[in-house]
Amino acid sequence: MEILETLRDELTGFFSINGLVDIIRSGDYSSLRTWKGITTALSPLIPFIVIIEILLAFAHKNFNRSEYKIPFFIYVFNRIIGKFITFGLVAYCVGLFSPYALLPVSLTWYWFIYGYIVWEFAHFIYHFLAHKVRLFWCLHSSHHAPEQMNLSVTYAHFFLEGPYADIIRTSICMLAGVPPVMLFAIMFIDGTWGGFIHVGENFMKDARFGFLGKFILTPSHHRVHHARNPLYMDTNFCNLLNIWDRVFKTYQPEVDNVTIQYGITREINPGNFFDVYFGEFYYLAKDVVNAPGIKNKFLYLFMPPGWHHTGNHKLAKDIRQQYIKSKMETR
Repeated sequence: MEILETLRDELTGFFSINGLVDIIRSGDYSSLRTWKGITTALSPLIPFIVIIEILLAFAHKNFNRSEYKIPFFIYVFNRIIGKFITFGLVAYCVGLFSPYALLPVSLTWYWFIYGYIVWEFAHFIYHFLAHKVRLFWCLHSSHHAPEQMNLSVTYAHFFLEGPYADIIRTSICMLAGVPPVMLFAIMFIDGTWGGFIHVGENFMKDARFGFLGKFILTPSHHRVHHARNPLYMDTNFCNLLNIWDRVFKTYQPEVDNVTIQYGITREINPGNFFDVYFGEFYYLAKDVVNAPGIKNKFLYLFMPPGWHHTGNHKLAKDIRQQYIKSKMETR
């Protein structure tokens, strides 16, 4: 009986429906006029779209169990070992850095726009470093390992990536003066959108969003980000507003004649939990052990993935530039 109760709690926890059920049972819907009530009502959105996406895959007769197995295994694993770490570190950064805020930001609509732009900058910094610093790439690579795109990929993160990301994002936002209440609202909006942009082609075939795609980061942009094609590598780091990708020249729209190939560039078994979750740590440790001298061992930790102490590099930016150059020469 206790096992069934645990399974029920985990299922309702995944769908985030406990709060919504409480509202319905009470018959008092006045809380839906508050921010807490709105977030409670919208939290189940992404998990339910995951189920719809799976059902559509069955309907289209192209459901592949292996696409969902490892992301959900990672979700369960992270629930067990990393449930409270991120929340604790966010609270710690809020308390540590908010007294040093550079600007007195108030809870108004125009300051909210400011706060969101700051948050996107902080997200860009975290995400950029996750691709350009090999140790951080080890934390982030499990999210890029799946070789198909669907909403279950949202849950495929190493358990320490959330704390690493939110230390950077929360610290920058606090120093920029973003009030904690505003920050938590932005986190909810950005987290919901950040889940949705992983929607797969079974649910949404063309995800460019037309005119809106010029201003926001769409599922199409994020599909490009998850691609290992030379043209697409290390692009589209933003989450909702693509302003910082444009500023830092990392913006890349989806190109019709370049079919997206998902996954990471090294040979990997995407159906093996240990390869997906710990594989990059294994290869990093191997390079550190074999590197000559303390300096090179240290550099392997913090140089970009593909860096080699001999100078025989295979960096993503070089591969992309060579590809673009070759295409320009053949025109």
